[in-house]
Amino acid sequence: MSELRQDPTTKLWVILAPERAKRPQQGPTGRRADQLPNWDASCPFCPGNEDKTPPEAFRLPADESLPWEVRVVPNRFSALSPEGDVARSEDGRFFRKMNGFGIHEVIIEGPVHNATLALMTYEQVERVMIAYQERYNILKRNEQIRYITIFKNHGWASGTSLIHPHSQLVATPIIAPYYHRKFDIAHEYYSDMGRCLYCDLLAAEQEKGERIVAETERFVVLHPYASRVPYETWIVPKTHSSSFGLYPTIFLGELARVLKNALLCLYRELGDPAFNLTIDTSTTADEKDPYYHWHIRIVPRTTTIAGFEIGSGIYISAALPENTADHIRKRTVGLVKDGDITLKGKARPPQIKKSGTAPS
Repeated sequence: MSELRQDPTTKLWVILAPERAKRPQQGPTGRRADQLPNWDASCPFCPGNEDKTPPEAFRLPADESLPWEVRVVPNRFSALSPEGDVARSEDGRFFRKMNGFGIHEVIIEGPVHNATLALMTYEQVERVMIAYQERYNILKRNEQIRYITIFKNHGWASGTSLIHPHSQLVATPIIAPYYHRKFDIAHEYYSDMGRCLYCDLLAAEQEKGERIVAETERFVVLHPYASRVPYETWIVPKTHSSSFGLYPTIFLGELARVLKNALLCLYRELGDPAFNLTIDTSTTADEKDPYYHWHIRIVPRTTTIAGFEIGSGIYISAALPENTADHIRKRTVGLVKDGDITLKGKARPPQIKKSGTAPS
């Protein structure tokens, strides 16, 4: 059984999960995704190897007589367990803990082993977005769950352990201090100004324009003012919405196109970099509270977090977001209203074929 423990010096929680040490590891290959095979007999996420994962919790299409396009399965080496309660206990004044309760799932993003989100079709990325939202909305019904983190690790520097394109979802009974701080600041701004901090920030960024990479009818792609790493990218909905779970499903197609194109820009310009992607959304209890504004953060791992960052908690970035946004923008003719992008003079980005053949 895993545990959640709180560091008395920082009030930060950690998960102690010994079972995670048993998870499979595939060493770095030094190859881009398009240089990998489209099927791997040893990969537990490839078609034909479904018996190597726990029984699926969700799939697209739902009809099991059809080949799957997206599968969601419990993480075989889960950091948390859906069994147990959330009662906290203390051993003395400083040593607080609770059972390692929570839900840890894997979203297998497609059947093709080498088809990263940047190389998938728009339709496939939309299916991934639908799976994200479906699982979020199902798991939030558990009253013991307070926050749901949807994230993707791509590339060895990001912390991933398997090549096959996948994301993860972790639902916890606690809210990480990082998000507590974000929510507190957003709530304070709303209480003071009567408006959403992120809506006002987005308007200010649009007015300046220098950190905007692209816009569509419903989304803005930007490099934030205080980027923690070079090429940090945010995708922000223009219309206010606190919760990703409540965002209209009919707009997920446009979100998929914007996300795929943003990742394709990074793929081409940075050489398929490792990155971490997270969906920042409200708590499960505050979905209808207007103070927060959900968005997607993409954090490329082009540099290594070292002693100063670890010791101080302050990141050092070697690039200005104005310059990185300009770099990407100059290689982007534009994002038109349906979310399509034009890169390097081509009318549309090349699509990965169903066979898994990589784009030229």
